[in-house]
Amino acid sequence: MASCSVCGKKKVVGNNVSHANNKTKRILMPNIQKIRIQTNGGTKRAYVCTRCLRSKKVVKAA
Repeated sequence: MASCSVCGKKKVVGNNVSHANNKTKRILMPNIQKIRIQTNGGTKRAYVCTRCLRSKKVVKAA
């Protein structure tokens, strides 16, 4: 599983909790996209989460 190359966001482990308070493990996955981004040396492909895309921390290549 890839992580965000900007903020480092990756999967998180938590619990499903039922009404009977039974706990089972679950994985919360971030919304990570593989896109072409603009860098100082040109363009490159990188894994970026949608939060970083929306907040303009990364410039998408045309």
